Amino acid sequence: MPNPVGRFAPTPSGPLHLGSLVAAVASYLSARAVGGRWLLRIDDLDTLRVVPGAEAMICRQLQDHGLQWDGEPHRQSDHQGMYLEALSRLRADGRLYACRCSRARLQAVSMPAEELDEPVYPGLCRNAGFDDDDGACLRLRLPDTRMTFHDRGLGPLSRQPGVQIGDFVVRRKDGQMSYQLACAVDEVALGITEVVRGRDLVASTFRQRWVLQALQHPIPHNRHHPLVVDADGRKLSKRDGDRELRADQAPAQLLAVLKGLGQQPPSASERGSPQAILHAAARLWRPEQIPTGPVRIP
Repeated sequence: MPNPVGRFAPTPSGPLHLGSLVAAVASYLSARAVGGRWLLRIDDLDTLRVVPGAEAMICRQLQDHGLQWDGEPHRQSDHQGMYLEALSRLRADGRLYACRCSRARLQAVSMPAEELDEPVYPGLCRNAGFDDDDGACLRLRLPDTRMTFHDRGLGPLSRQPGVQIGDFVVRRKDGQMSYQLACAVDEVALGITEVVRGRDLVASTFRQRWVLQALQHPIPHNRHHPLVVDADGRKLSKRDGDRELRADQAPAQLLAVLKGLGQQPPSASERGSPQAILHAAARLWRPEQIPTGPVRIP
């Protein structure tokens, strides 16, 4: 079998933080431990969230921590043609319908979801026959109005009992492709064979699997690592400026992340530079030891 291909796909909305480092390290070691490739994709599809200079800062932070990707960085903004082609295929196959629900209506009628995910759309417009015009988004039609997915086959990093989703948006009202469509198409285009991401993205994993299935594309192996939380149990995020990474603390931060992921730290003789720590960590990588619940990293 060919060597696996993993990826790390940050949004250039600000610098990476400690939670981002967990995602990067988990995906990096999952690929490198078995001789695989590791790609960097910049998810800059939502231009309103892009912060000037953030991409360069992210690349520098990864390199400061010994996380060197293969090849050149890929950018979603360069892939618009692929997204349009995928959308055309889904439309031709009758998998899409126009939805004209307002934000207020969605809030009023959507089924509540888990705290880490968006509400479940009840399918109000799926048989309305609206035209695909400027006032409508496009949703992917699932076999049932609401579907519950379980984590069978998602791998040892996932312990999510079940996630319910409904028909979801693949093209927004403003014409921009959705995160779910773009990510699914990108995995195929880049030859990604495994995706390691945070537990908060479990529902997105299932939506993207459904896009790939509708397009008759292979589905990467998906795994989910625990979220990093603060002392109050709150997920770390760029928005709150939590725990920005520092180059002068890179070795210590890597060792703390490995401990948070339940891994055996490299011996004292194998430590030193971030590259040396990661090289040893790849040899010692044991995904089955990763905790299933949220973790705090000092």
